Amino acid sequence: MMVNKTKIFFVVLTLLLVLPFTVFAEERLKLATTTSTENTGLLKVLLPPFENKNNCKVDVIAVGTGQSLKLGEQGDVDVVLVHAPELEEKFVKDGYGINRQYVMYNDFIIVGPPEDPAKIKGLKVAKEAFTKIAAAQTPFVSRGDKSGTHTKELAIWKAAAIKPEGNWYIESGKGMGEVLNMANEKKAYTISDRGTYLAYKEKTSSIILSEGDPILGNPYHIIAVSPAKFPHVKKELAGKLIEWVTSKEGQQIIRDFKDKNGNPLFTPTAGQKWQ
Repeated sequence: MMVNKTKIFFVVLTLLLVLPFTVFAEERLKLATTTSTENTGLLKVLLPPFENKNNCKVDVIAVGTGQSLKLGEQGDVDVVLVHAPELEEKFVKDGYGINRQYVMYNDFIIVGPPEDPAKIKGLKVAKEAFTKIAAAQTPFVSRGDKSGTHTKELAIWKAAAIKPEGNWYIESGKGMGEVLNMANEKKAYTISDRGTYLAYKEKTSSIILSEGDPILGNPYHIIAVSPAKFPHVKKELAGKLIEWVTSKEGQQIIRDFKDKNGNPLFTPTAGQKWQ
């Protein structure tokens, strides 16, 4: 009888130790995203309330849009938050993504040294600014990483009918924050999303020289990786994250997210449609 009581004691003790971790263990969600959402600090305020509500942890992989979509195509993540509409549409059309939702918007800007050797300040047409930079062969730092920003940059070069090459054109393979630092050091031009530039403004002497062209629009969408392609993905939790960032509460966090000078870094757009 004593042996049975001892066995029961150890079984109960084991259950008491194991059950809390089994029942309450955090679920983990893998989010691949552009570096701008990380560099600006947005995810540090947008994700914690979601994690608390859902007893989960979002593992953020900030690698740029191209690599984020590649991770989705390989089934290595559960959800992507990116900003390259044509690449996103292909991702969904090819069956890798579902439930694509418009989350927020900002725009791209062309920045460079205050001396502005290519004389592009005030130009409203981005391809004209790029044409003058190429003609002057003044240093230009490119992301060169197939990110959403790099995709936009290449679209502008294409519109200008220019193939950028030569010592003046620097393909960095770096994230947006690092590119802004590099452009600052080299007194070079670059293209940046406005949010990251504002977040780094106090760290750089680069100034905004060209803005406002419709081609510089920068929409962000969130997409769940298809469970039909990859049954192991966290379909329900990915759906909950999409619901969160497009909810009134999530959108308000995006609306209230500003730099130290009170400038908004993103405009919430849930429920709208990118043109």
